Amino acid sequence: MPAPPDPHGLNVHGDRALFVLTVAAFLSYAALFIYRTSFVVGGERYFSLFDDAMVSMRYARNIAHGWGAVWNPGGERVEGYTNPLWVLYLALVHLLPAPQSKVSAIVQITGAICLAANLCYVRRVALAVSDGSRAVAFGAVVLTASYLPLNNWALQGMEVGVLALLLSIALWQTIQGLETGRFQGRLYLLLGIGTWIRPDMAVPFVAFLVFLIVADPRHRRQHIAWGLAALAAAGAVQTLFRLWYYGDILPNTYYLKMTGVPFLVRIARGLYVLLECVWKASPLLFVLAFATALRRDNRIRLLFWIFIVQIAYSVYVGGDAWEYWGGANRYICVAIPGFFVLLSLALHDLTRVTISAARGPLAPHRPTPRWAPVAAFALVIGYAVVSMNSIYGVGALAEALLIRPPLHTGSGGENQQDVEQAMWLRRATAPDATLAVVRAGTIPYFADRRSIDLLGKNDRHVAHGAARSFSGLSGFRDFRPGHMKSDFTYSIGALQPDVIVQLRQRTSEAEPFLRGLYRGVSVDGDCVHVRRGSSHVLWDRIPSEACGPAGGGATRDERTP
Repeated sequence: MPAPPDPHGLNVHGDRALFVLTVAAFLSYAALFIYRTSFVVGGERYFSLFDDAMVSMRYARNIAHGWGAVWNPGGERVEGYTNPLWVLYLALVHLLPAPQSKVSAIVQITGAICLAANLCYVRRVALAVSDGSRAVAFGAVVLTASYLPLNNWALQGMEVGVLALLLSIALWQTIQGLETGRFQGRLYLLLGIGTWIRPDMAVPFVAFLVFLIVADPRHRRQHIAWGLAALAAAGAVQTLFRLWYYGDILPNTYYLKMTGVPFLVRIARGLYVLLECVWKASPLLFVLAFATALRRDNRIRLLFWIFIVQIAYSVYVGGDAWEYWGGANRYICVAIPGFFVLLSLALHDLTRVTISAARGPLAPHRPTPRWAPVAAFALVIGYAVVSMNSIYGVGALAEALLIRPPLHTGSGGENQQDVEQAMWLRRATAPDATLAVVRAGTIPYFADRRSIDLLGKNDRHVAHGAARSFSGLSGFRDFRPGHMKSDFTYSIGALQPDVIVQLRQRTSEAEPFLRGLYRGVSVDGDCVHVRRGSSHVLWDRIPSEACGPAGGGATRDERTP
């Protein structure tokens, strides 16, 4: 049976076949994306996730090996992750008979599957809010499938992919309930599970609850009862576990990111990076999408409300740490599919109205060619794809097209450098050596050494300390949530790691604790500081080339294994 005509005037024949081809094309793109993140070290191809995801991988491996949910085997219990259910999934992955170099690829494939499934629900939501327009649905799918930030975070191992899928399913279930008049109790079970994937999924949980209390008065009591019960149960179980296992009421990352920074500074920074994101993408696209919320349609208002709530949450927490890269951050990305549905609907209406106006009084005598609306809609969708993916300028399109490898990845990228350093550390240190790192995921995971987190994500003492102050516009722009705390008096002076792998731009801050105690050596162009006289260092494998303020030759004793 041929597909019925599109109610908005754009005929899209064989839309199901076209959608299947689109998903297949996306999965092919995802496979190439994953390959582009890989690199070769020592003749072996390695796959590594985004560094924060590798922190979760280290917790997961320790769980799988029987050490428990800790960053260091046998070390202090600190909740340095914010994705408990995702960590448990990663632990199951570590039970598979896969070499360490390939485990990350399994996680990346999981992200690709979640994103592909998400496209199915984006299509359903778009068909619903557009009253069956296959063109709107196709535009929303294309916008979602091609969005670099969403693909990057999900395909580099973050839980963003599964959360985006969860929110799209929640939107679909809510719309079904509004259309059929039936109460959707499973919605709250789904959202409750979401808070186990990330605790801050409680934000959209409350947003859905508030919306339905207002928009569905017939089932208001059921929404209140089910919503509050599911939210309280999910929160109570997590909190009780956290108190029992970690001895704290909140994750360590909460103290790291949300304390020690003035509230107004955090809000101002959140607004700044949001406006920067909108400006680079094109304010016009946001205006068009948001204008759809003026319709008296609760389905459309739902999409707008959930997206606005996630934006507000991003502002509240001060944005993310990688705003310099551009695009929607991890908090906004999970709700971006709903925004793309609104944008596709707005662009579809715009082309329809524009073509109608262009025909003018000659419309009865000069019928519009059938290809014209399709071509016009395709053109504006193409413009939106380019604009939304120009996250740090037009040059970002090379990254979206995989001409350049994704953020921090590929041959010569930070992930490869970290794996190479980890492999060197395995050769140059004893198994009981202690490392100090800034990037707390990749190096500790692959080096398999006890580690000290200089930025405090996995260190309770640093996370509860004061944040580093900054001044001027440049300091404000460089403000990075979760990267503003350190205490070298404690991390280096008191703990005295055997090797300080990374100091980055903080070498001068650490210098008083390095002189006389550490020796700086150059390893593949990076300055690594080794504690003099350490019995956990294999001195015959330490380079002789000195570097940094703690540089200097090794003593005879130091070179004795």
